[in-house]
This record gives sequence, structure tokens and C-alpha cells, in this order.
Amino acid sequence: MASGCSIALPPPRQPISAEARRAIDLLLTRWQAVTDLRTLADISVDRGGQRQQLSGVLLAKAPGSVRFEALSPFGQPFLIAVVHEGHLTAFNAASNEAVVGDATAETTARLLGLPFEPHDLVAMVTGYAVPPDDVRVAEILPPDALGPSLSLVGSVHEQRIWMDFETGVVHQLQIVGGRAAATVTLRRDDEGRLTGLDVSAAERWLTGTVRYRNLATAVGLQASQFALTLPKDAKTQPIR
Repeated sequence: MASGCSIALPPPRQPISAEARRAIDLLLTRWQAVTDLRTLADISVDRGGQRQQLSGVLLAKAPGSVRFEALSPFGQPFLIAVVHEGHLTAFNAASNEAVVGDATAETTARLLGLPFEPHDLVAMVTGYAVPPDDVRVAEILPPDALGPSLSLVGSVHEQRIWMDFETGVVHQLQIVGGRAAATVTLRRDDEGRLTGLDVSAAERWLTGTVRYRNLATAVGLQASQFALTLPKDAKTQPIR
């Protein structure tokens, strides 16, 4: 692997077995049914020993829009992070400062510690997984403590997906891109409803939990709800 968040030299294409192809198609079928999600979210993040806790409103709309507004105790947003139309913006209302950049696996790894493309983020928060557009290698791995998994190598990153191979329900996802790697464990209740997720990115010294409250899907979110207009006097800087 090279630095950044892409595979230095994508591997040659290998024949995909019928079983692996079925698993990929099952994931794609489930992903294509995703519309949107709205929930209250309680987030706890530990980055290198520094813990931060946030509560706010999380919106997601397929294929690639996410918005999180961290709310103050008085209900006013003080931190807004948006991925929309290929751009990533994080605005701190208290300091009137924003960081902006293209929403790529590289920029999300730098800002969030997660090497995710926009559609990966939407899939993650809605409880799904999206196979790479350009699958070069696909293999079903033997069961481990979490059960069998699907290993996928694309032109940008690698994925390992622990899933139910009959229903397509995803239990855990690992994405590796360049020097960044992240593992997402999806949490569900006894009836299979999504209740949140756990995230870890060891190379970034990052762990986190997200817990949902009052989750609703297919609520008809509009693209305009993901637009973020910064104050004219806001200080902006590119994601470094």
C-alpha cells in the first residue's frame, strides 16, 4: 500500500465465483433500496486519548449526502458537518471557522479518520455496505469469530464485509485504503433494527460509538436539506 487512501497498483482482475457474485448482487440490491434516514444521534469519540461527546441530528440521503448538526444544551447547532454533491464542509459556529474540501476517501480520512467515499458514509450510517464499483478480486473467506465474510478488492480500496449470506444483512465492515483503515460494527436490536454503530481506526488512534434515537427511514429528505451556506465572514481553510 502507498500513502493516501488508494491502492498503489490495483491487482489484476480475477474470476469471481458464483457464490461471491451472488453475495455482491445481494449487497447491491439492498443498497439500491436505500432512500434516506433521519435520527437523533449520541456520538462519543476518543482520538488519541482525547474524548469528545456530541449529541445532535443526523441526516443521510442516498447516494452520497450526510449532514450532522451537533446541538448545544439550548438546542442550537454549534458544529455542522456536511458531505454533499462531492464536497465536505465542517463548520464550527462558536469560532466561525470552517474546513472545506472535496469529499474523497483521502479527505474524510484526514478529517474524520475514516477512508470513506460519500456513498460509503451513507451506507455506514444507514446500516449497509456498498461493494466497489470496480471489483477486481472477490472471495468468500472462511468463518472466524464473527462468521464468514466477503473480501473485495477494487481500484480504490479493499473491503471485508461480515454478512448474512442469505439475507444480505451486514454485521461488520472493514475498509482499507492506503495507510488508512477503519472497522465499523453495526448494532441492531433483537428485531434486527439498526440502533447505531461502533467505529475504530487503529492507525488514527480513533474509536467511537454512535447510538441512534427516534430513527426514521424513507422520510422524503430533500437535497436542499444538505446545502450549507456559510456566513460571509466565516474563516475557511482547505482540509490538510
